[in-house]
Amino acid sequence: MTSASRPTDQARARRTLRREVPSTAAVLADERDFAAMRRYRTFPFDDHRSYLQEMEALLSTLASEGVLTTLSLFDPAAYEDYCADLALDPDRPDSRTRYTAEVACTGATLPYAGEPLKQLLPLLVEEADRQANWERASALLARAGTCEDCGEDLAHAAFARATHVLRQLLEALGEGTHHLVCSIPAGEPSLLAILHATSSDGGRLQLSEATTLVFCTVLATGLALRTPGGIVSRTTAEGTTAGTHDTVRGWSLRDSWPCPLTAAEVFTAYCTDAETGEPIPPEHGVDYAPGLTLTPPTEEHRHR
Repeated sequence: MTSASRPTDQARARRTLRREVPSTAAVLADERDFAAMRRYRTFPFDDHRSYLQEMEALLSTLASEGVLTTLSLFDPAAYEDYCADLALDPDRPDSRTRYTAEVACTGATLPYAGEPLKQLLPLLVEEADRQANWERASALLARAGTCEDCGEDLAHAAFARATHVLRQLLEALGEGTHHLVCSIPAGEPSLLAILHATSSDGGRLQLSEATTLVFCTVLATGLALRTPGGIVSRTTAEGTTAGTHDTVRGWSLRDSWPCPLTAAEVFTAYCTDAETGEPIPPEHGVDYAPGLTLTPPTEEHRHR
């Protein structure tokens, strides 16, 4: 090897090594978070749109070089707390770098694969909301304690019961694509979990393990705390196009079990604005049907 060729070989090796070192980026997803960061003198951007364009250009460059980048959300309030806890100056770039590395390890993330940020950011916000609901529900379940009569762990029992509910619910709904929403009024805002499941010929289910875990954890919280709560399902029948003919059903939690709503109750719940109480016009091609009866396990401690 000649001395003239060595720098070229070293540069090639360095580029190869760079592709094997992953990158992380935390993005300010909305105008309010961006405005909060502008109070720092070292934050170099004045316009949120330009900031997103520069971020997307950077991500695209890293992707073109073969660098895997993990994308997370930059939360200014959490960043301020992080700096206060570690006695860091929040108006320093290296403090922002440390926080970005931290949230990439502990927060909601998505891999960047060249998608436009306007397409990826809503998914990242959705993932962050899902993780926040799971963490809140898990914390509430952890405080459920044990049964005073038999000493059974109430959180474990509630989660097993929630899993039984979901399994039976999907079996009762049958074939089709199901959109399930579980809402539990436990603090502000209410706990919310969304699950998409598809049941094809032969009853084979397709659903995400991560979203199933969140759904069962949120539902278990409602069962353990004996809160009112509820579940709504929206099913698109097998062989139809989404939105052409859907069936909506509902259940309310009573005595730690989902009890079916009548068709009229489902219609009222689905066609009423939750914030204003004003009626919402029913959707075309949607049937509002009664909830299906679900049977509780026969041998189980009810924790009254």
